[in-house]
Amino acid sequence: MNLKEKIRVVPDFPEKGIRFKDITTLLKDGEALHYTINKIVEEIKDIEFDLIVGPESRGFIVGTPLAYAMKKGFVPVRKPGKLPGETIKFEYDLEYGSDVLEMHKDAIKPGQKIVIIDDLLATGGTLRSTVKLIEQLGGEVAGVLCLIELTYLKGRNLLEGYDVRSLIKYE
Repeated sequence: MNLKEKIRVVPDFPEKGIRFKDITTLLKDGEALHYTINKIVEEIKDIEFDLIVGPESRGFIVGTPLAYAMKKGFVPVRKPGKLPGETIKFEYDLEYGSDVLEMHKDAIKPGQKIVIIDDLLATGGTLRSTVKLIEQLGGEVAGVLCLIELTYLKGRNLLEGYDVRSLIKYE
């Protein structure tokens, strides 16, 4: 199955010049979603890990069924104020301004091996921040997997030294 054909590209969203990769068209296709989760399982089955971590919000969409399929726990990374327990946070710069991500303080035990799952690797800021949160808690990032990678934005450079994989690449 060609997963690229299952992803709608929306021109000029959310702003002019951006070609947004919309995974909702893949998600609504039951066969394509099933194939995608199985393909991700195949892609990371050689990695030894304890938990899957996914950043808000599309990391939840891909990460939760993956955790279910692999019988692993799932840990969400959220925007500020969304988690009810005690949290740690990491602030990072965006092209215009900054953003913050949070994780529960008790989400990861020191030494646990983690695979990070997200739908998209673009500039790398969200995934790098997720790595930093995991490492603050003493976790070890065993791998990073994204459904889509926009290689022309070079987000992989922010994740140098980590095992970074993607299923679909847009050059």
